[in-house]
Amino acid sequence: MVTSSSSRWLDVLGIRLPIVQAPMAGISSPAMAAAVSENGGLGSLGVGAMTAAKARETIHQFRALSSGPLNVNVFAHKPAHADSKKESAWLERLNPEFARTNAKAPTALHEIYTSFLVDEDMLAMLVEEKPKVVSFHFGLPGQQQIDALHKAGIVLLATATNVQEAKQVEAAGIDAIIAQGYEAGGHRGMFDPDVEDTRLGTFALTRVLVQSVKIPVIAAGGIMDGAGILAALKLGAVAAQLGTAFVATDESLADAGYRARLFSDAANHTVMTRVISGRPARSLANDFTRWGARVPNDSVPDYPTAYDAGKALNAAGKAAGNTGYGAHWAGQGAPLARALPTRELMQALAKELAQASA
Repeated sequence: MVTSSSSRWLDVLGIRLPIVQAPMAGISSPAMAAAVSENGGLGSLGVGAMTAAKARETIHQFRALSSGPLNVNVFAHKPAHADSKKESAWLERLNPEFARTNAKAPTALHEIYTSFLVDEDMLAMLVEEKPKVVSFHFGLPGQQQIDALHKAGIVLLATATNVQEAKQVEAAGIDAIIAQGYEAGGHRGMFDPDVEDTRLGTFALTRVLVQSVKIPVIAAGGIMDGAGILAALKLGAVAAQLGTAFVATDESLADAGYRARLFSDAANHTVMTRVISGRPARSLANDFTRWGARVPNDSVPDYPTAYDAGKALNAAGKAAGNTGYGAHWAGQGAPLARALPTRELMQALAKELAQASA
């Protein structure tokens, strides 16, 4: 079942299936995105953790594999507020965990990613490279950035987790909204991580936004198969975005520890945590999330400064043979994950959608 509005939107994106692969930074690869686009969906690359030069290289790697449409995702978060006292206290709190891995905590933390809000090089690169789609997570860029991307002929998407954010997205002239439900894996796309989260589920949020805004809505969160895609379309979404479904594909950059945990009982116990990166994010249960359950949120440094410590702890843990400190992002649909080549997963999703629609 593809509605007329969905069909029109698919034409805008140059795809034939209402499937958007989530742009999972550090997990999505050019090969994954290319396989999605070559099999009818919208392949995506998360470049929020990259420099403009590295992002350009990654886009070129995609284009060597596919002439299909590409979504490039950037982080539009407010730059971190440096707080040396808070950061020092955080490292001291983490010291026992580093000791468990026979390592020492860093002596200082750094803001390891540049927000798109202040990244002129990334904007210039995107305007020059002209991917079919650019999407925003954690908020919206400035109007001049939006206008520059539109002038380059780029379709723009932005994540919203509630009606208020969705209306801001619409007012900014963004072309479509990604409705991220609370069950979604990875980082919450909240514009402000310090305000109360309404925690709307994917299907409730999708239906509310379809009724509240005039621009197209893409459903995201907990969708793992064709039946889930169809459910989103029936609620008025023009497409569904899937992330966790692609974590175990052959082309995924997820390491062996991540993959093993995804196919363990941890998949039944995903946790929303702030301690890994500094922003709320849904992860498979692991040593880090269990430790974090006892930690006050207000003690965590800003994103992405806290992530500097999280990545250091994960590296120390892996060196000591402990994979329990990773950013094992996964949604509540994790038990439905499949280990397949991306091409075969896309074919399975298309077949399931057709069967569910019959």
